[in-house]
Amino acid sequence: MSGPAASARRIGMFGGSFDPPHQAHVALAGAAVAQLQLDALHIVPTGQAWHKARALSAAEHRLAMTQLAFGTLERVQVDDRELKRAGPSFTIDTLEALQAENPGAQLYLIIGRDQFAALKSWHRWEALLKIAIICIADRAGPARAEAEFGPHVRLPKPVLTLQLPLMPVSATDIRRQVASGNTTPQGLARLVPEPVARYIERHRLYISP
Repeated sequence: MSGPAASARRIGMFGGSFDPPHQAHVALAGAAVAQLQLDALHIVPTGQAWHKARALSAAEHRLAMTQLAFGTLERVQVDDRELKRAGPSFTIDTLEALQAENPGAQLYLIIGRDQFAALKSWHRWEALLKIAIICIADRAGPARAEAEFGPHVRLPKPVLTLQLPLMPVSATDIRRQVASGNTTPQGLARLVPEPVARYIERHRLYISP
């Protein structure tokens, strides 16, 4: 292959509250880099999350945990721009900034199955579909994923799926287990990367006052 398309950089974005980042998040990042052959993957902790009913943990804690969780992965960088941004955090703003910083690059947005199901509620979701290829962590094929938009939505870019083993772990469950005292340090280290588990214990995160 030759020409501009062959040399275009592949830049991924994987955003989330990461409250806390867990083993499934890390597995998804690794799968995205490998399966999409990304040149770089930006891990973007959410700033002011407009769609979250609950208050997030302090930005400094979520950033520190995200750096601990993803810091050793190749071609992965933690991007704190949304934490510094005033007002609500919108994915489209970050994607447009990445496109401006990487002219000619192909952008990939890495999201979970639950995020994909709610995509049409996102701010400027139609613009988002034009600027990035959506990549979902899901065992369903692309055709089934695209069908969720309905027959009247013409997708400007394909929807891709990333192959991942089933990992039934969620940040909500982790916070609940820590708050209730139903997890040991060893048990917590199986749900989140060990440095993150130590950080949670040291700062006594998610423990009810």
